[in-house]
Amino acid sequence: MSEIQKQELTSMNIAEEQLRKLKELFPEAFTEGLKVDWDKLRLTLGQSIDVGKERYGMNWPGKADCFKIIQQPSIATLIPARDESVDFDTTENLFIEGDNLEVLKLLQKSYLGKIKLIYIDPPYNTGKEFIYPDNYSETLETYLEYTGQIDSEGRKFGTNTDTDGRFHSKWLNMMYPRLFLAKNLLSDDGIIFISIDDNEIHNLRSVCNEVFGEENFVSQISRATGTPTGGGNKAIVNEVDYILVYSKDNIYKSIEGLPLNDKEAAIYNLEDEGGKYLTRSLRRTGGEDRREDRPSMFYAIKSPDNEDVFPYGPTGYESRWICGKAKYEEMVKNNLIEWRKVNGNWQVYQKFYLENRLKQPGNLWNDIEGNKKATIETRQLFDSKKVFDFPKPVDLLKKIIQLSSQEDDDIILDFFAGSATTAHAVMELNASENKKRKFICVQIPEPTTEESEAFKAGYKNIADISKERIKRAASKIGKEFKSKRKVDESTIFGTDIIESPDLGFKVFKLSKSNFKIWDSALEKEPEVIQAKLFEHIQHISPEAEQEAILYELLLKSGFELTTPIEKLTLAGLTVFSIAEGQLLICLEKELTHDCIKAMAEMQPTRVICLDEGFKGENADALKTNAVQIMKSKGVVNFRTV
Repeated sequence: MSEIQKQELTSMNIAEEQLRKLKELFPEAFTEGLKVDWDKLRLTLGQSIDVGKERYGMNWPGKADCFKIIQQPSIATLIPARDESVDFDTTENLFIEGDNLEVLKLLQKSYLGKIKLIYIDPPYNTGKEFIYPDNYSETLETYLEYTGQIDSEGRKFGTNTDTDGRFHSKWLNMMYPRLFLAKNLLSDDGIIFISIDDNEIHNLRSVCNEVFGEENFVSQISRATGTPTGGGNKAIVNEVDYILVYSKDNIYKSIEGLPLNDKEAAIYNLEDEGGKYLTRSLRRTGGEDRREDRPSMFYAIKSPDNEDVFPYGPTGYESRWICGKAKYEEMVKNNLIEWRKVNGNWQVYQKFYLENRLKQPGNLWNDIEGNKKATIETRQLFDSKKVFDFPKPVDLLKKIIQLSSQEDDDIILDFFAGSATTAHAVMELNASENKKRKFICVQIPEPTTEESEAFKAGYKNIADISKERIKRAASKIGKEFKSKRKVDESTIFGTDIIESPDLGFKVFKLSKSNFKIWDSALEKEPEVIQAKLFEHIQHISPEAEQEAILYELLLKSGFELTTPIEKLTLAGLTVFSIAEGQLLICLEKELTHDCIKAMAEMQPTRVICLDEGFKGENADALKTNAVQIMKSKGVVNFRTV
């Protein structure tokens, strides 16, 4: 390190990241200028390259632009909103208010490969619902106008009507980049569940096959909604919607079994020192139950009074056991065999214990109360007011979470948060299972209509409803948590045995950067360029707050937004220690030799300072010395902004 590097202030460059991965696999296919040599790549892959003009695939108007927007880094940031948060300094849950396309880009560096479960309930494209914009060249600008952060000319995000010739194309253009970016965030054993209905199920499955890989398709679940629709327009009414399920990589087990409900557990009505259990005949019943079907499974076993017992069918034919002799002897050793006399004859049974028993899910989900229940749940939280249309049931999200997330610290992402059912389900499950799953919910502040109950109740946009839902659900869960244990707060909270669930959440809002970032793609006119250059003499926006700057640097350095931050005083100046000293950030506007030395002594992985912190006649000398001091302590990642 011979000089200080500049801190990047954009989101991860997807194109560069993909090229980096390709180079790791095929370094021989790259030229000295780090360009792909396609001829060498073809030679390397042999017959795997398809050079023909005709191939199977899905295309629609605007698809090429989807890749352009994926590859365009975001220059936005996420601003902390302490006053709208709950337990800001301790919670590990996040609520992000903003257009999810920009937010997904901003999360790439910090959450790449870290999300265990994604659930989304995107707009169903009925022609009536709110739809996200597909004017990709102005995504951030359009969003800032939409939320009133910059002057608007009346432009707004609109609906997608079926009179538009690009009805399906617009929806696909909205979904494709978001799914692409979402896949990057999934862990290797991660999984995504997507709710959808008949309008776009065929298109969504084709897109998901392309984005996630057809080999990673897990299931198309039919969910009974409990509210038949389309009776006046169709010969057959709709009683289900769908959930598409894809894994990040099918070599990992992404789906777990489900706990048994009370009715299912009730059939385990026998009990011994091993716990509750049920029994099933060791003799094979039903199809393929004859000796000739599996000859090795016809053998004698000794009864409690040392008689030889063979597997004979009810009419006396030679049947077979359900397993070979070695497996039977293993079951005897593990206390999984039970003998009973029936009509004077010995019968042998296999024991199945209830403890840790799980059931494998099917693809027809009709065991959960549908949308009416979800509406009732939401009304009960909001004093009987209908503040949100078409929420999903909490039990549906709990089932999805139980299927795919069993570990503490799993992160669950919902970037179409809506009424925040996902957050509610995570908190409720954590409280009942003593787990520490975390949620990240993203919701655009879509305005409520003036005639709606939500607007009349004081909720001017959907994001406000989401945040209030989380607060009210958390309050309810907290009360139930304490009541269930039947002890007061002082004897339960903070203990090592039963920890209180995390019922807080940090709020962040999508905003323009705290720094004046040059975006040449948007500036074409010479006069505008000259004005922008003059503006960039003062690099930090005058309205920027220190905490907002801190979180922008943390995010764009690849740290999670819930990473612990400690405020230190080194040589009389304020320095922020991120992740127990891995990153040091100093936002002082007049750095000193002593402060630089003190930071270097802590031997962090990297250090970020303000460029304007090096000032005065000795600014250049201080910079040079700073580089050498950092280098002498092994700090090779020293950046300014």
